[in-house]
Amino acid sequence: MPKPLAAFLPYGLAELPQVLERPRPLDRENLSAALTRYLTRIGAPQAALAAARSITHPESKVVVTGQQAGLLGGPSFTFYKAHTALKLAAEHHRQDRPVAAVFWVASQDHDTEEVRQVRMLDLQEKLHTLSLDLPAARPTGRIPFESFRKDCQEFVRGFGGRGEIEEKVIAALAQAENFAEAFARLLATFLGQRGLVVFDPMAPELARFFAKGIEQELGNPVASAEAINRTAKEMKQAGLEAGLGRPEGATNLFLEGRDGVRRLLRYHAGTFDDGLTRYSEADLLTILREDPARITPGAGLRPVLQDTVLPTAGFVVGPSEMKYVAELGGVYRLHGLEPPAVIRRLSAVVSEPPIKRILDRYQLDPWDFQARPEAAFLAAQERHSQSARAIGRHLEKIEQEFAQIKTVIAGLDATLSRPLKRAEFRVSDEIKRLARKSVQAELRRSQVIASQFERLKLHLAPGESQERAYPFLMYILKFGDAILRSLEQLPSASQAVLEV
Repeated sequence: MPKPLAAFLPYGLAELPQVLERPRPLDRENLSAALTRYLTRIGAPQAALAAARSITHPESKVVVTGQQAGLLGGPSFTFYKAHTALKLAAEHHRQDRPVAAVFWVASQDHDTEEVRQVRMLDLQEKLHTLSLDLPAARPTGRIPFESFRKDCQEFVRGFGGRGEIEEKVIAALAQAENFAEAFARLLATFLGQRGLVVFDPMAPELARFFAKGIEQELGNPVASAEAINRTAKEMKQAGLEAGLGRPEGATNLFLEGRDGVRRLLRYHAGTFDDGLTRYSEADLLTILREDPARITPGAGLRPVLQDTVLPTAGFVVGPSEMKYVAELGGVYRLHGLEPPAVIRRLSAVVSEPPIKRILDRYQLDPWDFQARPEAAFLAAQERHSQSARAIGRHLEKIEQEFAQIKTVIAGLDATLSRPLKRAEFRVSDEIKRLARKSVQAELRRSQVIASQFERLKLHLAPGESQERAYPFLMYILKFGDAILRSLEQLPSASQAVLEV
């Protein structure tokens, strides 16, 4: 029998209170000051600045989450991650041990294909799509936003959302210097008021804090990759699928070349190379001193470097991320750290008023529908087909009863045969007419069901789950602060339905 994944994740939600009490020596003063400067520059509200300043407290802790810098705020689950971190931070905050929620903007990520497009469904159920021609293999924190600003702003204006929200979005986009910063400014605009501390590791105010951890990796360049592979092997032996796995000679570091392309560093016989150029350790240390944002961690190192800089107690992740985080215990130990409590984020589905009415009419659960839309449709069709068949059976019984009445009346009086035929004709005609109308009603009902289920699919299961298909900004533009207040009321974990 395979071991549960939790066997490789020593701390979870249940252990968060005890992890929060762990002492964590750290240069909180400089970190807090740098965060405050960065947040001020991106226009974060006072609640976010106050949360960043609270990190100066010697016992302070943070609950961290993060995501790629998605176009216009990224998929809805980005906001659900941030909400989970905010909720947990608020639940565990104390005056003598402040807890802040931090959102790590994965600005170092260079998979631009994943973040170049957004789809939004307006109140008239018209689909709007924006696709940007982002340069390949460039960290999003290095992609200038200027050439994309107008397209993004016009897309938001053309969506037809609430005017006051539209203006906030336009203003946030107007100030962004790079693609990742546009994402960070939107998060700060809509969740900074709840105290979310946005953290961009490529920001000039913050990049230098990672130099020490990167220097350690350069000094022993394949140790963390080997630690990941050992854990991956143990997971496979335990019957689990490993999310990571490092090829021979691969480090957990990437180097951004002079051409702007981010490439994996490999190590062999005392020399590094990125596929184009060979480097000594001294060469890379010089680059690190000159521009610390050019050497960045891969997925197998990023959470660990994050926690070398932040007093992390909780780490909020998605379901697929839990697999690879489970492989990082050995990497944490290499850096002298205990892993944080790893907590699964909230999953949510937004149920807009017309969609809620359809769900209620057919007694459907939005989560069940999202998981199996075709099965839900067939079940609803079957229920109404059964109703139509029941009508047919009752009409057939009426015909049978009338045939028995004919026999009784004919035996009573032969002179009643003519009026009996007239009655038989009228009854038979009415039964046929009712049967015809019931068939027509069933067809119309089937068409209505089909149309309504297409609407449900468009909102809840448009080729993938709603929280992956649509950005949360879409709902903010449609419903304003009301949807943000509804989000704030949701729990910090499990599944939830967000009604507007």
